Amino acid sequence: MKVLIVEDDRTVGQYVQRGLEEHNYQADLVDDGLEALRLISGGQYDLVVLDLRLPSMSGVEIVRTLRDRGVTTPILILTAQDSVETKVQALRSGADDYVTKPFAFEELLARVEALGRRPVQMTSRVLRVADLEVDTSLREVRRAGRKIDVTPKEYTVLEYLVRHQGRVMSRTLITEYAWDYHFDPGTNIVDVVINRLRKKIEQGFPDRLLHTVRGVGYVVRAS
Repeated sequence: MKVLIVEDDRTVGQYVQRGLEEHNYQADLVDDGLEALRLISGGQYDLVVLDLRLPSMSGVEIVRTLRDRGVTTPILILTAQDSVETKVQALRSGADDYVTKPFAFEELLARVEALGRRPVQMTSRVLRVADLEVDTSLREVRRAGRKIDVTPKEYTVLEYLVRHQGRVMSRTLITEYAWDYHFDPGTNIVDVVINRLRKKIEQGFPDRLLHTVRGVGYVVRAS
């Protein structure tokens, strides 16, 4: 099992990492919220051990964003924040378990093992616009039943637009969602990805789905 530890206290993070590795887990350690969000969204981890107080993005924000994106990776909160309100907020945001510091490693390990035994959620969460389908569980795109191959970044942009179908999304919002950095008005990276998506999901089909609102951004809607 591959575990991502998200902890800005290096001593605590390395302690958890070493302990998991001694029990035959593959464990990676990061200390930044946005970097953690990027890695978890890539789907390469089976479980996440997540602190709540992090640079650039809080643990609760990470959990909410992941669940909004359809990411179902189990998340165990490991934090010094022990108030009932904080626990309830984290669990209702989509966290699967909650351990407070200071902690016994044996208990943390047992909870990691328990989460690892849970069956993988196989139910697809499919977003639809006309005959376009975006499967957020499998991260697959289909149009009129035909699978369309897209890169991870193309998928992220398309899913974001489909989730907000009918609403014009600015280049700034798209960039900050898909690339996790503040918008540089001089970049055309969004336009490049949109053009590639148009070729893939519109060529050979009678109806356009990706529309440009000049000077504002892009919108997905049925023609």
